[in-house]
Amino acid sequence: MTTPDDAKLEDLRRDTGAAAPGRGPELLRAWLARAAAAHPEKPYLVCVEDGRAIGYAELARTAARIAAHLAARGIGANSRVVLLANNSLEHLAVYVGVLAAGATICTVHVEMNRSHFGAILPALAPRLVLYEEGLGLEALAGQTSAPWRPLGRWERGGGVGFFADLAAPDPAPAARAQSAEDDAAARDAVIFFTSGTSARPKGVVLTYRELLPNAAATAEAFGLGPDDRLYDYRSFNWASAQILSALATLSVGATLLLGRKFSRSRFFADIARYEATVATGNPTVLGMLLQGDDAVRGADLPHLRFITSSSAPLLVEEWRRFEQRFGIPVAQGYGSSETGWIAGCTDKTKRYGSVGEPLPYLCLSVVDREGRALAPGEIGHVEVGGLGANAYRYIDEDGRMRVNATGRVRTGDMGFLDADGYLHLTGREKDLIIRGGVNISPLEIDNVLLELPGIAEAATIGVPDKIYGEEVVSVVVLKPGEALAAADILAFCAARIPAFKAPKQIVFRTGLPKTERGKLDRKVLVEEWR
Repeated sequence: MTTPDDAKLEDLRRDTGAAAPGRGPELLRAWLARAAAAHPEKPYLVCVEDGRAIGYAELARTAARIAAHLAARGIGANSRVVLLANNSLEHLAVYVGVLAAGATICTVHVEMNRSHFGAILPALAPRLVLYEEGLGLEALAGQTSAPWRPLGRWERGGGVGFFADLAAPDPAPAARAQSAEDDAAARDAVIFFTSGTSARPKGVVLTYRELLPNAAATAEAFGLGPDDRLYDYRSFNWASAQILSALATLSVGATLLLGRKFSRSRFFADIARYEATVATGNPTVLGMLLQGDDAVRGADLPHLRFITSSSAPLLVEEWRRFEQRFGIPVAQGYGSSETGWIAGCTDKTKRYGSVGEPLPYLCLSVVDREGRALAPGEIGHVEVGGLGANAYRYIDEDGRMRVNATGRVRTGDMGFLDADGYLHLTGREKDLIIRGGVNISPLEIDNVLLELPGIAEAATIGVPDKIYGEEVVSVVVLKPGEALAAADILAFCAARIPAFKAPKQIVFRTGLPKTERGKLDRKVLVEEWR
């Protein structure tokens, strides 16, 4: 029986041009075949450092060889292939190939998770491990019984390392009989680990049904089409880059411009050289560009439509400051590892302070503590769940699956929907300040602080208070040469923020603490206070 959620998903696939049999690996193979037939020599991926590229026809052939190689070794549905590598053409070729084969690709960020390999690798129980040479990983081979192969280098029709193994196609095994219960879309597609360094990282599991339709919907949200050239340098071991830049581009036959890592000195030069139409970013990247001395203007980059910002809310003042200085539009987006992308917009549909319109099939709502939907403008918990009785899962230390939520899941973010259905985030639930029983959003205060020209960065926290439970304190970083006094900042806030919300103390810092992924770490500031 078709459920309302299934009907919405089918409508979504038609609307995004993703109509293809099923929602499993055959959907990705259909995207590949369509692009290879329409423009076989068009690059799927170009490496911005050296110009190496792989076209759609060659990618389709490589993916087919990977699928045959895995199938001949009995690596299929829910069999795990671990990939330990940084951004590269080879990384993405293997990622697409394993998904085309219908197996499970496990991407582990080497530097962020190195200290946890002793737990991660046995828990994954892989059938094959591919690793980038030169990262000091060879000694780990004994931690699993699976064969380890160097990733090597892709070349047209062959290569070295793992790609040399593919030079001679293996005979395809006999087709396995399908049954009514054998739903390819419900197979595990990808497992990736959060960036925990002190805390043990979580292994997030997404099925094909969760991963691929989300990529098609994300392409629609950001207005991607076959003529786009999307520039991304973020780690492809995490969901955001995988879904937007590896898969959403593939779903529409666009081109990915791949950087090994972010470089402030090369950022605008790479965009200009390769005529990028969309570039990815986050608040930290935009802040670093603002601190540089680039004299680039939007008119110097006529192909560039906009830069995205995600991973953390972009403060409105920073958003406007970036656009005013560079003349380049910024379009916010929003997602989570467990759900994929949740909302997005383009330069034409953006709205200051909003992360865009939610993806329709996710059926997003903002709810109160008891789960009741709130009216537009009311702040509550952000909740999604447009895939019926879908189970949102992690992999435990012992390798077993742990269900985090079924049906609908709260993201941990607070926010509200405006009258037009645009989503506005007000902060993480764990960062919310509760003063005398009143909820206070730190972002609201941060935005006001950044209106002061002398403040470069700001972060507001709640600290223990004997009377109110928590009191509001703001930490600020001044611009070079500025000499603002705490009293001046407090007076500025008092004139613009209700007294019960306004900060009661200002703490000066030379810089704000960030997580490994560039997000503001308010927890460190609270710990310093304690």
